[in-house]
Amino acid sequence: MVTGGVDWVSLGFGLGVLAVSVSLHESAHAWTAEQLGDPTGRLQGRVTLNPLAHVDPLGTILFPLITWMVAGLLFGWARPVPLAPDRLRSPRWGGAVVATAGPGSNLLLAGFLLVLLRVVVVASGAVEGRLVELLEIGLVLNVVLGVFNLIPIPPLDGSWILESLLPRSVSGWFAVLRPYGFFLLLGLLYTDLFERLLSPILYLVSWAVYH
Repeated sequence: MVTGGVDWVSLGFGLGVLAVSVSLHESAHAWTAEQLGDPTGRLQGRVTLNPLAHVDPLGTILFPLITWMVAGLLFGWARPVPLAPDRLRSPRWGGAVVATAGPGSNLLLAGFLLVLLRVVVVASGAVEGRLVELLEIGLVLNVVLGVFNLIPIPPLDGSWILESLLPRSVSGWFAVLRPYGFFLLLGLLYTDLFERLLSPILYLVSWAVYH
């Protein structure tokens, strides 16, 4: 159904896929942290794919609606899972593993959806239809979530990964950037650097599905 230029079915697909994808992301953080010694996430009910446990009214609902209406894109986030690094068996390396688990889960899901979409396209010969559209939304969204969160700019997961891997003498200086991370992200998006990074990746994904 398209009303006033808005395809409400596609929007509904997108919001549903986004809710599941960010829930997987945060659940992966919580589950991994528990395996490494910190059960904080599980104790707060975050090891679940139920979006209600992870939803952030701004990041999971309002912001995606705005980006869809304004730019035809869908992007958002969920409530971060709390982490107590001192409870990890290896606070430094454990922190890097926990941070990697979120975007890693999105990229694994993207790989599964890529294979599934390829099977559907080859088996049916269809490159259109609601099933193909749903799989495409899930594939692209999880690629974007995975790649974006690996960027080493606070507060993204990539910043925690990099800070954990840097020598302590350097990581302290890196931590100073955290209060300014939001502005750095705005600069990244404003200068189209992320789009330039993402475009060849999405091209390869499209090629893998339709060629």
